[in-house]
Amino acid sequence: PKHQQILAAPILVRRAFCTVQSDPIGVALIDVVTYETVCSDTLEGLCEYFEELVEGTPHLKSGDVYYSDGVLTVKLGEKYGTYVINRQSPNRQIWLSSPTSGPKRYDFVPGKGNSSGKWIYKHDGGCLHELLQREIKEIVQKDVDFFSLPHSGGEK
Repeated sequence: PKHQQILAAPILVRRAFCTVQSDPIGVALIDVVTYETVCSDTLEGLCEYFEELVEGTPHLKSGDVYYSDGVLTVKLGEKYGTYVINRQSPNRQIWLSSPTSGPKRYDFVPGKGNSSGKWIYKHDGGCLHELLQREIKEIVQKDVDFFSLPHSGGEK
């Protein structure tokens, strides 16, 4: 029947060639090379900053920070728990496991002007560095500045 022929007809999809793609939810996916660079800069910056914070905070002397193969583990002792921040290359995301706020998956949103962009949790629009700023400040009980780090959205 004619109706069946229409349903069986192949559907043609037109694709544009570009370095930025969108996922089904609408968040732009950056190209792989940019992702790897931005992700490494972000994780290395966070690692160095967490090392300074743990070393400079007397009540975190049992804390430990290590970074290997795209996984940053920040142990803040039994009282405060462990943060794990890791790259998820297939999704081009950074995943966070926080003992305070739980798991979150962040997508990189390129910046405009002087900002190099930031990592956004698409379910609530929150930024990775904003969350760390809030939670870690409570733990270390002193001012912190996660916005000075690469790809925090706060670069000058």
